[in-house]
Amino acid sequence: MDLRLLLIAALSAVLRGSWAQQEGSVCIKANAQSCGDCIQVAESCGWCGDENFLTVGESKSARCDDLESLKKRNCAVTKIENPRGGINIDKDKPVTNRKKDVAEKLKPEQITQIQPQKLTLTLRSGEPQTFDLKFKRAEDYPIDLYYLMDLSFSMKDDLENVKNLGTDLMREMQGITSDFRIGFGSFVEKTVMPYISTTPARLINPCTGNQNCTSPFSYKNVLKLTDKGDEFNNLVSQQQISGNLDSPEGGFDAIMQVAVCENQIGWRNVTRLLVFSTDAGFHFAGDGKLGGIVLPNDGKCHLENNMYTMSHYYDYPSIAHLVQKLSDHNIQTIFAVTEEFQPVYKELKNLIPKSAVGTLSSNSSNVIKLIIDAYNSLSSEVILENGRLPEGVTITYKSICKNGVEGTGENGRKCSNISIGDEVSFKISIESQKCPSNGKPEVIKIKPLGFTEEVEVVLNFICDCQCASEGEPDSDKCYEGNGTFECGACKCNDGRIGRLCECSKDEVRTEDLDANCRKDNGTDICSNNGDCVCGTCECKKRENPAEIYSGKYCECDNFNCDRSNNKLCGGHGRCECRKCICDANYTGSACDCSLETATCLAKNGQICNGRGTCECGICKCTNPKFQGPTCEICPTCPGVCAEHKDCVQCRAFEAGEKKDTCEHDCSYFQLIKVKDREKMPQPTDQSFPLTHCKERDANDCWFYYTYAIRNDTKEVYVVETLECPAGPDIIPIVAGVVAGIVLIGLALLLIWKLLMIIHDRREFAKFEKEKMNAKWDTQGNPIYKSPINQFQNPSYGNKGASL
Repeated sequence: MDLRLLLIAALSAVLRGSWAQQEGSVCIKANAQSCGDCIQVAESCGWCGDENFLTVGESKSARCDDLESLKKRNCAVTKIENPRGGINIDKDKPVTNRKKDVAEKLKPEQITQIQPQKLTLTLRSGEPQTFDLKFKRAEDYPIDLYYLMDLSFSMKDDLENVKNLGTDLMREMQGITSDFRIGFGSFVEKTVMPYISTTPARLINPCTGNQNCTSPFSYKNVLKLTDKGDEFNNLVSQQQISGNLDSPEGGFDAIMQVAVCENQIGWRNVTRLLVFSTDAGFHFAGDGKLGGIVLPNDGKCHLENNMYTMSHYYDYPSIAHLVQKLSDHNIQTIFAVTEEFQPVYKELKNLIPKSAVGTLSSNSSNVIKLIIDAYNSLSSEVILENGRLPEGVTITYKSICKNGVEGTGENGRKCSNISIGDEVSFKISIESQKCPSNGKPEVIKIKPLGFTEEVEVVLNFICDCQCASEGEPDSDKCYEGNGTFECGACKCNDGRIGRLCECSKDEVRTEDLDANCRKDNGTDICSNNGDCVCGTCECKKRENPAEIYSGKYCECDNFNCDRSNNKLCGGHGRCECRKCICDANYTGSACDCSLETATCLAKNGQICNGRGTCECGICKCTNPKFQGPTCEICPTCPGVCAEHKDCVQCRAFEAGEKKDTCEHDCSYFQLIKVKDREKMPQPTDQSFPLTHCKERDANDCWFYYTYAIRNDTKEVYVVETLECPAGPDIIPIVAGVVAGIVLIGLALLLIWKLLMIIHDRREFAKFEKEKMNAKWDTQGNPIYKSPINQFQNPSYGNKGASL
């Protein structure tokens, strides 16, 4: 039982590929066992045909990988099988430049509007092939027009106007083409109940009252296509109106017969126009059940003596069936209908490619203008379509239309507003996703809708590599001739497995699965990193295609080495059998120790600023006060100037705090005295770090010096004279103070005097104002008494006497 389980596991690994691989390289993931299988996976896949390419433990499918990976794995370019597809143009007749006024007239088959006409494409899976297709509307291109008219009773007045349509329309069409033919057909309805009355009298004359109508019919081909307009007029003039019971008509039956009966209608391989004229709706597939007709329309011609004879037998065609037949026979349809039914036929137009709808007046008087306008609309648009595509083949279009307008997707199939003589082009890409089961060539056809010309595209498929044709059947290189040696590997016969086809699927011995796949007689089969197939370890494949198991017992890999900074081998080496092989200038188990010292150089050019050692490209600071990548940062240290101030002062001026210990503490630099600051080194003149300092001593005198390290020698340039401030001048100071006091006193007196004057003036003004406002009583003194008294004697004649 255990043997069966091991055998199933081994066979599963060979037939299905690695169970652990879910993503990664599509080439490796495919587990291709031959070159032919490999090139079907993707365009980017190649097969290494070098017989000695595989290392111990690698499976045959490891030969299939993307091209860059094969090169990195040292497969010679000449040994990589990577067949490419191609395009061959078999027929490339130029488009025709034709004009109406040229004396020589060309036959329709001599006119070319599409180029090229035939191509052969060689397709490889996943590799699209793109070619250019050119279309040009030829001038004076022949036209066949068939006028299909509803002859139910409601169209009686329309028939009168159509009787002269032949000559009138031919005259109008001369402005478009000199080769024009016209035909005529009519339709009414199926000749069964409930569409018509089947009483004998109504079968003879379906109209009521005194109206003289012809017997009802489904479809009649009155006149096949002809260039004689008078003949059209004569035959149409002889037509009579008929009648039916329901409103929708059997026009779809008539359209189907017009499309498929090419010989009876007289269609040529030119522009084919079908004008469908009616004032009613239409019956379609399924409506025939009302008359007991259940057989679907067969889409075949059933005209006998120009009459449709199977209307009572076959149902109406479906819209999809009509679309197919109209497209197959390159017929462009113009629906000339009354305004009442415009919405219905506009919806129908959206379902039928290369069709148009025109509004027919109540008596069809505008039919010629309607036809001309509809033809111009249809002919100004080109729409490409293709036939059925083989399984796994896709096609995409890109249009380059008038004025350089581009279209993609569904719009890439068509160009609009094309005038006669305009040329447009299309880029067509065809891609195969797989090789067809039979491997035989396929043919597809591409054509513009409504035109008879087409492009034939032959598809050849690359299903195997070129080296496969040079294979050695029953080769001695394969175990006992149990395979074909091709493309550097054995392609096993049916029922055989193994790298050299050394095992039969039905006969696998226990020792093949165990003993030969255990390292050092251990218990692990293939180090638990592979499957034992026929006594040989085939290592598992990882989710990441760059990660590989290898070795006779799959004991090695290239992804389990030491890491640094989350990078395998620190990003400075490669992993081989779980050990890092470091690049130059790197060492360590994870290649994380750089031997370069450039990263340790401080700004002064010293390694680690002279205060540490460089280990693996990183400074190890020996002085605990210093830190940083180059030991230049000292948060607790004073500045360079403050650090060396006392030593410079004691050596240059024999002063300062270190005056007594100067020789012991300050002999670490070379002192150079200069006369003035101009003689000191300048920053722009030096190729080494330089610091300019300005410091003050205890006597408030300034001294200037520079500190630099040149070639490991500390240099100090100092100005030999101190810059001390001069003492104050007492006399000017005292004079200034006295003068200031006097001036301030005078200023205060002047201010006081000014304020007093202002105050006096205000008081005087106030007095003057009160004086002017005073009022005195000048009539007398109230305490004054006059010395004169007057008395009057009443008895003396009223005369008074004075005393």
